[in-house]
Amino acid sequence: MNSHAIKDIVAGSFFSEPVYLDGRFIVSAPEMPFTSELVRALLDWEFREVLSDGIPQANYLETKPAEETVVGESSPSVGDTERIRRATEFYRGFHEYVETLFTRFVTKTEINVKDVAEKVKELCETVKEDRRFLLRVQDPGSADRNYLASHTVKSTIIAVVLGSYLKLPNHRLIELGTAAILHEIGMVKLPPQLYMTDRPLTPPEKKAILTHPVLGYNILRSMNFPLSVCIAALEHHERENGEGYPRRLTTEKISLYAKIISVACSYEALTAVRPYKGAKDGYAGMIDLLKNVGKQYDDLIVRALVFSLSIYPIGLYVLLSNGRKAQVVDVNPENPRFPIVQVFGEKTPDGKDRLLETSQAGVYIVRPLVKDEVAAGKAD
Repeated sequence: MNSHAIKDIVAGSFFSEPVYLDGRFIVSAPEMPFTSELVRALLDWEFREVLSDGIPQANYLETKPAEETVVGESSPSVGDTERIRRATEFYRGFHEYVETLFTRFVTKTEINVKDVAEKVKELCETVKEDRRFLLRVQDPGSADRNYLASHTVKSTIIAVVLGSYLKLPNHRLIELGTAAILHEIGMVKLPPQLYMTDRPLTPPEKKAILTHPVLGYNILRSMNFPLSVCIAALEHHERENGEGYPRRLTTEKISLYAKIISVACSYEALTAVRPYKGAKDGYAGMIDLLKNVGKQYDDLIVRALVFSLSIYPIGLYVLLSNGRKAQVVDVNPENPRFPIVQVFGEKTPDGKDRLLETSQAGVYIVRPLVKDEVAAGKAD
């Protein structure tokens, strides 16, 4: 592979082949621009060159991120309360839509292709405008209800966030979102007691669960969904090391949409309540995924998750090094270890919630908060 000096790469360039740090760790894909933020981060981490078989092609029409608010120690984002309300309203409406979609399929075996695409398009627009607020919405699900709708909603939102970070064109982002909404449609055909039980499954029951990707593929093909959507439903349980199912595919044989949905689903599953387990906090879930990079999950997709949500993901409640409690509300694009937080009980001079940029030299996150600590912090 050829060596490229990072300082000479024009911000916004697109390489024609994947870009690596050491021949193995991917930092950029052909569909992912080499942004100015990435350049600064690599230089800050004392990397001076990257490797690639491709060549950088400058894109002088590079657009700025949708949210470019500079947040100082006491400068709030404008209109946060309204945007949180709007994101919550959208989330609940999207949840109702998915529940209705599944119910209609179970009762009438119907899925309207155009209707799903329109709903995903609406989601993509909401992610573009209100990503950091949408990721903070608390899911209404619980351990004693059918979790498929909640799982689908959260996984789809995360998948679209990842696709946006990877700079997928709009039509591909809509395909990805469509695949994410419908990736568990095969599971809906199985008896609920198979995936809702808190007891160990019998061998025949496990075998039945393992059929749901194939069922989903066949359902979507019969309804004339794009092949890329059908393939994503078929492959979302495949793993990089070949230990997934149903075909035990490896690395480059797994479709991009399936790789994205796999990471989104796994993160959602780790951080959600199930009939058979409790939920991990977002930080613990992120660390679990990072431990499996290169084994189960694609390096590039996990990296996209880290940079989209941060190591301490958006929505996580945390304890700060100054003893204050806070909630993570946005990422730091230059360093995912130090996100932006909203400090409990602190206001700016004009009465708005105080936002703080965490940093290694200043105030930083010590650890996530447990449930009782969150309630106490809000009451302070």
